Amino acid sequence: MTPIATPFGRHSTAAEVVEGIDLSGKRAIVTGAASGIGIETARALALTGAEVTLAVRNTDAGAQTATDIIATTGNQNIHVARLDLSDRNSIATFIAAWDEPLHILVNNAGVMALPEQHTLEGWEMQFATNYLGHFALALGLHDALVADGAARIVSVSSSGHLISPVVFDDIHFGFRPYDPLLAYGQSKTANILFAVGATARWFRDGITVNALMPGAIATNLQRHIGNVMSQVSLELRKTPEQGAATSVLLATSPLLEGISGRYFEDCNEGTIVTNGNGYMSGVAPYALNPDNADRLWEESLRLLA
Repeated sequence: MTPIATPFGRHSTAAEVVEGIDLSGKRAIVTGAASGIGIETARALALTGAEVTLAVRNTDAGAQTATDIIATTGNQNIHVARLDLSDRNSIATFIAAWDEPLHILVNNAGVMALPEQHTLEGWEMQFATNYLGHFALALGLHDALVADGAARIVSVSSSGHLISPVVFDDIHFGFRPYDPLLAYGQSKTANILFAVGATARWFRDGITVNALMPGAIATNLQRHIGNVMSQVSLELRKTPEQGAATSVLLATSPLLEGISGRYFEDCNEGTIVTNGNGYMSGVAPYALNPDNADRLWEESLRLLA
């Protein structure tokens, strides 16, 4: 397959990516849209005229974000709904309340390098929040996505996936000593495998799914790992507006029509790498492996059963 290349790059902004794109009459959901790149992803989608729902844990912060987006874009169709991706009841409530066709689902919310925590079900918290909650959300919204006829799911991953594959025999650290970065890495690998697995199952339904690395952006996401951005060269750092660009490209660009199951960074398809290369760029073969994707899909269904 020829890697997908676009006119955009590392320093493109989300607003530049959506310039000239009209999604009036379309509906989008952005998880984690009250902070970091989620805000700028939602803002850029609002610029297209789409109706955007901010799916957030903190609805007060979500309401403030919605007010700001309405003021800066003039789009009045911005909504806020509560969603806690680590809480199955919260996910079920969100899904039950959604009764319209859905064009775009941006699985953006995430946590990073948490101290060891588990959900009530015993699931490791980063895996549960970053991946499994989004899996359950997409599964529950499948009919709404099919109804659109050409829906897109965007799965926000990270170069952190290069730290670890999904360790299927011990996903929840029942046997291994807990390591917050390994847990983060495997959750982000799972985000990519979701794109591969969903493509195999849902492409014929008119749903395309791609994963991405936003880039090195200073946000609240890194609060558990200190000033990690000081280790990143100025050339590689991005603003939140730049960090949201690849998500928005996958969600809206005509250049990505019919493209699915791939991994992007800096607004272009990432190259396959054979080692961690400093955990900064490229995609690991294990994250695109269809057998791994199938195994993860079946394990996810088992956990949610």
